[in-house]
Amino acid sequence: MTSYTDSIIAWYDVHARDLPWRADDATPWGVLVSEIMLQQTPVARVLPVWRAWLDRWPTPAALAAEPSGEAVRAWGRLGYPRRALRLHEAARAIVDRHGGEVPSSHADLLALPGIGAYTAAAVASFAFGQRHAVLDTNVRRVLSRLVSGAEYPPKSQTRAEVRLAESLLPPDAPTAARWAVAVMELGALVCTARSPRCVDCPVLDRCRWHRDGRPAYDGPPRRGQTYAGTDRQCRGRLLAVLRDADGPVDKPALDVVWSDAVQRERALDALVADGLVDPLDDGRYALPGG
Repeated sequence: MTSYTDSIIAWYDVHARDLPWRADDATPWGVLVSEIMLQQTPVARVLPVWRAWLDRWPTPAALAAEPSGEAVRAWGRLGYPRRALRLHEAARAIVDRHGGEVPSSHADLLALPGIGAYTAAAVASFAFGQRHAVLDTNVRRVLSRLVSGAEYPPKSQTRAEVRLAESLLPPDAPTAARWAVAVMELGALVCTARSPRCVDCPVLDRCRWHRDGRPAYDGPPRRGQTYAGTDRQCRGRLLAVLRDADGPVDKPALDVVWSDAVQRERALDALVADGLVDPLDDGRYALPGG
């Protein structure tokens, strides 16, 4: 056990947010849904959609029984709606391969459609209490500052980061799973990307970045994501029309939501290519399976 483990877990036990996917009665399916929804999306936006999703589809089988377009519709305005399709694909695979139960094996989780290394490790850890290195953006930032002394981790995850995270895992699985979520929470609440609250950090005295005087990031400029005027915004508006409709919609109903015709058609073609929209033979458009 590292010199950080006890302090960070003790901090988590006091300061952890009360989130439904962390509750004792949370199901592995609920944990899996939360991990997909939380990718690049704040907790406050995820909470109401997660609750509505689990009320409607409390099991993978319940979701798998409906058209994928219903998953896209229920996704609402969380953004990156291809995640809804991935969840639907994963639900069908869970039904077909695992009898409707989310598998506990890390290898089986990783083999599900749309499930990458992070999500497989997170579900195995948080739903089944296993010992895995769980490296999201928050964890990478905490370890970068705490151990490596750099304000931010590399732009892309490196093998060295994985080795570091694995080396810090407590030896027993339940403690390792607790450590994984505790470090993640520390990054979300205290060791934030901007304006970290170092005074509240439980391991401030052992933080290399702080000890070295908090040196500024030495790397390529870190640019925030833009949204206004982008193809992504255009796609969102087109998809909102289809999501709010009771059935297929005529093309003019889509044309009015974006003035730049070239960009609009490009965005619509991308939605079709991604499987988020079905073009019908009569010239109308619908959510998949609608």
